Order: sequence, then C-alpha cells, then structure tokens
Amino acid sequence: MAAGSSEPGRLRHVEESMGTVFSFDIRGVTDEARVRAGLRAAVASLHRVDEIFSTFRPDSQIMRLGRGELTPAECVTEVPEVLDLCAAAERESDGWFSTRHAGRLDPTGLVKGWAVERAVRMLASSGAESVCLNGGGDVQLHGGPWRVGIADPLRPGALATVVEAPEGQEGLAVATSGPAERGCHVLDPHTGEPPVHGLASITVVCPTGLTAADARATPAYAMGEEARDWLEALPDAEGFAVTATGGTWTTTGFRHYAAQLAV
Repeated sequence: MAAGSSEPGRLRHVEESMGTVFSFDIRGVTDEARVRAGLRAAVASLHRVDEIFSTFRPDSQIMRLGRGELTPAECVTEVPEVLDLCAAAERESDGWFSTRHAGRLDPTGLVKGWAVERAVRMLASSGAESVCLNGGGDVQLHGGPWRVGIADPLRPGALATVVEAPEGQEGLAVATSGPAERGCHVLDPHTGEPPVHGLASITVVCPTGLTAADARATPAYAMGEEARDWLEALPDAEGFAVTATGGTWTTTGFRHYAAQLAV
C-alpha cells in the first residue's frame, strides 16, 4: 500500500491504480485493526479491477474478451457484472453511453465508479462510520457530513461549486465529466468524434452510488445541452454544468446538494 497517515479515529490513505490516484479519508474509526483490514481489502480490490479491465494491458480479461480469446462465461464474475451494468446504462441513455470505441470493447466509462463504490462498501462493512473515496475526481461518500468541491474547468485551482452530504447520508456520489483533467477522452458514440457543444464540464450527483453517477456523467457530457432534460427525467440524479463561456446551469433538485457557503 502507498503512503497513508492517521490520527485518533481517522485514517487517510493514497493509492495509485488505473492510471489515476485514489484518496481515502475514513472517519469514525473505533476498531482500527478491523478498519485497516477493510482498507487493505479495498485497495486490493482496486488493483484487481485494474488487472481485469485495463485497456492498456494486452493480457487483461477485457482485452482478451474484446479480441475473442475469451467468452463472458470464461471470465471472472466481475466481467459479466460490469457488462450487464454497461448494457443497462446504454439503454437508459438511448445509446449515448457505449462500450465500443474505435471498434474496441471498453467499459471504462463505468468501471472506475463501480470499483470505487465497491471499495467504499468494503470499508463500511469493516465498521468505518464515515468514508470519502476520491478516484481521479469522482467521489463516493458514506456517512457524513462531507463537502466535495467541484473543480472549475475554466479556472485551474478554483471551485465552480461545492456539494454537501449531510450527516446520515448513506451513499451520495459525485461524478464529473469533461476535458479539463485528461483532455477530450469522451466521444460522441454516434460519430466517434469529440462532442461539439458548449459544455466545459458536467457533474452528476446520485444518492444511489458512484456506479450510477459515473455511468450518467459520461453520456451527459456527450449529449451537451440535451443532458439537462435527460437528467431531469431520471430518478435519483441531479446535474450541474459549466458552459464553455463560464455560465452554469443545474437541474431542479441540485439545490438539495449545493452547500451554503459563507460570503
């Protein structure tokens, strides 16, 4: 495990995996030995997901599946589970979510959120009362209270808004999609090209978990302005967007998660 730190009742840990950084903040630790065991299991699960689903490892199961060297039934159980979730996301988004990119099988639009949500469940099961796991800017929360800053894609180092999870919130998740951090990695699945629209980023908040939030943020960014009506019609999903000109818009229920900041 990589570098970590602790103070009474609290554990922090940073781990590199999947080409990004995962930051753990665990509070309400009463049985440290048990929670540390849960943390080790959560970290191991992230590396396992990378081994199975990495599109940069020729020998990963997802790459071998895409090349026809394996069938879903021959893969570990995580593979059909994730592919089923991807199929559901594609149906929900009317094809704006896709696992096919340049003719290659690639479920990474959902995998990281699913892996983070699963890791947080492990920590909650180990007795951690309050957990924040940030995986490359996508955040899964358990317990609270927590505040999550949403980066301003047009002003590096600044925040566009802050999402608040009150104490007792069981599974709030925050996923952001856009080109600010990693360049234009989201493609319009209908054209195979980067989206042409006026959004700089879009953030999706879901009380059901990061699997859903991640699977909705990616197609929402690809949709552009159409995402507002799409998110409004979905249960358990709210959105916050920053436009290319610096403006913002939100779905109706986003106000329930927007933190009240001192002026």
